[in-house]
Amino acid sequence: MEASAGLVAGSHNRNELVLIRGHEEPKPLRALSGQVCEICGDEVGRTVDGDLFVACNECGFPVCRPCYEYERREGTQNCPQCKTRYKRLKGSPRVAGDDDEEDIDDLEHEFNIDDDKQQQLVQAGGMQNSQITEAMLHGKMSYGRGPDDGEGNNTPQIPQIITGSRSVPVSGEFPITNGYGHGDLSSSLHKRVHPYPVSEPGSAKWDEKKEVSWKERMDDWKSKQGILGGADPDDMDADVPLERGARRNDEARQPLSRKVSIASSKVNPYRMVIVVRLVVLAFFLRYRILHPVPDAIGLWLVSIICEIWFAISWILDQFPKWFPIDRETYLDRLSLRYEPEGEPSLLSAVDLFVSTVDPLKEPPLVTANTVLSILAVDYPVDKVSCYVSDDGASMLTFEALSETAEFARKWVPFCKKFGIEPRAPEFYFSLKVDYLKDKVQPAFVQERRAMKREYEEFKVRINALVAKAMKVPAEGWIMKDGTPWPGNNTRDHPGMIQVFLGHSGGHDTEGNELPRLVYVSREKRPGFQHHKKAGAMNALIRVSAVLTNAPFMLNLDCDHYINNSKAIREAMCFLMDPQVGRKVCYVQFPQRFDGIDAHDRYANRNTVFFDINMKGLDGIQGPVYVGTGCVFRRQALYGYNPPKGPKRPKMVTCDCCPCFGRKKRKHAMPEGAGDVGMVDSSDKEMLMSQMNFEKRFGQSAAFVTSTLMEEGGVPPSSSPAALLKEAIHVISCGYEDKTDWGLELGWIYGSITEDILTGFKMHCRGWRSVYCMPKRAAFKGSAPINLSDRLNQVLRWALGSVEIFFSRHSPLLYGYKNGNLKWLERFAYINTTIYPFTSLPLLAYCTLPAVCLLTGKFIMPSISTFASLFFIALFMSIFATGILEMRWSGVSIEEWWRNEQFWVIGGVSAHLFAVVQGLLKVLAGIDTNFTVTSKATGDEDDEFAELYAFKWTTLLIPPTTLLIINIIGVVAGISDAINNGYQSWGPLFGKLFFAFWVIVHLYPFLKGLMGRQNRTPTIVVIWSVLLASIFSLLWVRIDPFIVRTKGPDVKQCGINC
Repeated sequence: MEASAGLVAGSHNRNELVLIRGHEEPKPLRALSGQVCEICGDEVGRTVDGDLFVACNECGFPVCRPCYEYERREGTQNCPQCKTRYKRLKGSPRVAGDDDEEDIDDLEHEFNIDDDKQQQLVQAGGMQNSQITEAMLHGKMSYGRGPDDGEGNNTPQIPQIITGSRSVPVSGEFPITNGYGHGDLSSSLHKRVHPYPVSEPGSAKWDEKKEVSWKERMDDWKSKQGILGGADPDDMDADVPLERGARRNDEARQPLSRKVSIASSKVNPYRMVIVVRLVVLAFFLRYRILHPVPDAIGLWLVSIICEIWFAISWILDQFPKWFPIDRETYLDRLSLRYEPEGEPSLLSAVDLFVSTVDPLKEPPLVTANTVLSILAVDYPVDKVSCYVSDDGASMLTFEALSETAEFARKWVPFCKKFGIEPRAPEFYFSLKVDYLKDKVQPAFVQERRAMKREYEEFKVRINALVAKAMKVPAEGWIMKDGTPWPGNNTRDHPGMIQVFLGHSGGHDTEGNELPRLVYVSREKRPGFQHHKKAGAMNALIRVSAVLTNAPFMLNLDCDHYINNSKAIREAMCFLMDPQVGRKVCYVQFPQRFDGIDAHDRYANRNTVFFDINMKGLDGIQGPVYVGTGCVFRRQALYGYNPPKGPKRPKMVTCDCCPCFGRKKRKHAMPEGAGDVGMVDSSDKEMLMSQMNFEKRFGQSAAFVTSTLMEEGGVPPSSSPAALLKEAIHVISCGYEDKTDWGLELGWIYGSITEDILTGFKMHCRGWRSVYCMPKRAAFKGSAPINLSDRLNQVLRWALGSVEIFFSRHSPLLYGYKNGNLKWLERFAYINTTIYPFTSLPLLAYCTLPAVCLLTGKFIMPSISTFASLFFIALFMSIFATGILEMRWSGVSIEEWWRNEQFWVIGGVSAHLFAVVQGLLKVLAGIDTNFTVTSKATGDEDDEFAELYAFKWTTLLIPPTTLLIINIIGVVAGISDAINNGYQSWGPLFGKLFFAFWVIVHLYPFLKGLMGRQNRTPTIVVIWSVLLASIFSLLWVRIDPFIVRTKGPDVKQCGINC
């Protein structure tokens, strides 16, 4: 890819493609159908049939016909690329050595294999993967981009494709040119042509090794490892003993990670308390059901229903935490194994995705810091590619990214030279620590001062762009060369791709290569469903597969920067581990946040979930996907199943043994039957050759071919211009029509919380995930510390869970067929979808204390001393469970208590509205708009000014109402006890405890309402007081739970009443 070549904008459906350069007039691309001869520099030309001339059918090395004829007549008659002897092509004169060749092109009949014969070859293991892939590409695919070349005078010539650990030339619909220019674009829309020569580093060495015998390769490997017995001891340095090399080799062969079980002294008491709590809960519910309250039967019934629901919710949340584990990684072993000294790195490539929508809610400076931390990551630069998805098609984001690419040329070498952390400049320069610690280079202070000045100037340029973008011109945005910005209409614009940094032109100030940086904005047109963030992420999957095709992908929100430069290496310790890595679909990192107040008033850190629940899931089948900070295996997102390991031999029993039951007879299945991916990777291509790839992946030959490369790598089969054209195709708005995208592939559609759904589908296929918690947090982001923003964020998450619950992917019903999802993992997924419904019983339960205080009734009858033991044991088991969880997880008591408080606050507000909106969407079809959480910073003079800011939202009404009616209830209850004397204080304590439980849990919400100046908006007070007063007066007036009697009470009043 050529860096800084210009913005490529176009629409595949409209057959448009335009290159916009920085200060030039917009120039249409030349017809992508020419190719330059690598020998003389002239154009390759065409055959007598009008097709592109291809001299070598093995590698497709571009040579024109005169050079081909001269080489056959006067030269070695061999291809300069692959050294294969040139075959005689149609229209060429015979030369010496052509006597044994027929006057036809053997390639035309290469794939004429009968189906019966092909099936026999597959069953016998005689057909190679490359042949199957070729047959599939030639005979099974219809790309729909024009008439097939095979239907005319010519049969398309398809070179060999090998899907293995190295990339080799492949065939597909790649229109080719060596650059940009003018010409007709439509002439190349349906031509299949041959690729460029192999250009991947190391591929030539790989091909050379293929020709060596197995024994020679083994000897070569042994000699490199230092274990070949024939080494001459005189040639070895006496100061470096053999044992040192042997120890290094042994260390490199060790596992790259390991599980660390929680100490039994911590986890066993925890499990015992859970069992005790479960038993006590059963006795408690039994007692509550068998002892109703006759004079308040309604209150009693409501409380019983709520308590049963709370018990079920607790079970679903508690038992997935039964097997908590920790993990350790060994980065030194990873380097020893995959980064041998003096040789190219063997680490797998990684594509990093950054998604953004609205630059006014997600400031460009925040996104720029995320991108800069990615470009400076501690990983081989040729293995890193950063893709920024601008789903708002904003010129502000585009220009800010251009400025970021220029600043990266200075920032990246500074980070790597001095090994600084974190590598996001905004957060590095704002650290309140001794930045000279562990620094020994005298030039560091001077260069740091100069770099800080450069960053301040960079911030000024970004702020100037933001200020300019505040007022949109009437004629729309204009680029520097006078061209209208293609994304002026955010709902109707072509797809856009700009390569800012790459192999060509992507170097820093010291001449070192920089990672790739690509701007992507997918095409949007009216009438198409774009699926919000999930659709944007799927577009990034496809465009990255065409341009770089790394086997692993890391997705980050625009406000989550890389805090630990070795984070990718941490993930590779799991994904590249030869023992366990093949079955790992993703590695999830915990979310950590900056800019949160010290007391974390609204539980933004969410440490209970990330440090307790996720550790528990890691011991079962793996953590859920939480939307950011996750490294994926690309093949898992393509819908493939994990490779199967060797099955254990089943116990053979006779039918007469009653303890084992009857043995069911299973019908024999033919070998190779089953779903795609449910077989070893060596057999995957055989099954995939029988599938309809167009239906599954879409109509792009380049992308479909890339899906077969498990180890990644781009087919070096076309020019950068052709790759960019194919990339424009895969991000077109109609590309996903009638395909499996969003249904079985990529990010799954159907919920605004696509992360939960995507991870759930992978776990149902049998994949497992891994939770990685390095000592230094891998990623850090920003969280909404404002009460209203926080509640809106929780509302969005809860609404997504409700959508999943009512969808066909509901964990209650989906995924039982294959039995790949473990039961405790299913419990966790069920809990993630039903937790919003807990808001209904929670709201009722928080209302009961006020009702009891205002009416003088209670939800429980007078209890005996023995029955009171159940209540005491229940409360003790609840506190013991929390204390032991904090003990083995390291969560502080303040974090645990904040989580409990916000569970009530969010439950009676955001979760309640999510249930209502979800029901409206399912029953009435009323959809809700997705609101992006604001990442903007507050007042620079006060770091936590946003914490005290008040933003009106209807989510504030229910908890405010609960607060007021419970406070009124407390006042009324105490007044009644004072008037009625000492005997009424005993029953009052239970009611007051119940009411204070609600008020204490809602206390952070009350502080948020009052703010710093203790001023609350009038509308909140009016609505809340009004509703609370009406509710209280109705209860006092109606009192529906009192059994009313007709006439006077003779026993009470006496005979003279």
